[in-house]
Amino acid sequence: MILDRTPLNLNEVEEIVKELLESPKKEETEEYLKKFLKAKPSQAKKIKEELEKLDILKIKREHLVKIVDLLPEDASDLNKIFVDLSLNEDETNKILNVVKNNK
Repeated sequence: MILDRTPLNLNEVEEIVKELLESPKKEETEEYLKKFLKAKPSQAKKIKEELEKLDILKIKREHLVKIVDLLPEDASDLNKIFVDLSLNEDETNKILNVVKNNK
């Protein structure tokens, strides 16, 4: 039964998977995470917190998750995350600086 639908970044998923009992699905998920995880848990948490502090109203929880998972390096990478809205140059630079300073 689904209790809550909250977007999670891959580091948060990894924390949940660690608590599960051993199974083939758990192993598959762990392999997937190893392949695609880019940030360490401490980095991911810090980036997420700093992005939330920016207080940019356009950034939704889904966007935060994707920024932490993908760690965009430039404006074109960031625009791929924000396909449903556009960020001005100042907002883009603030987000990219947070990511760059926490890599």
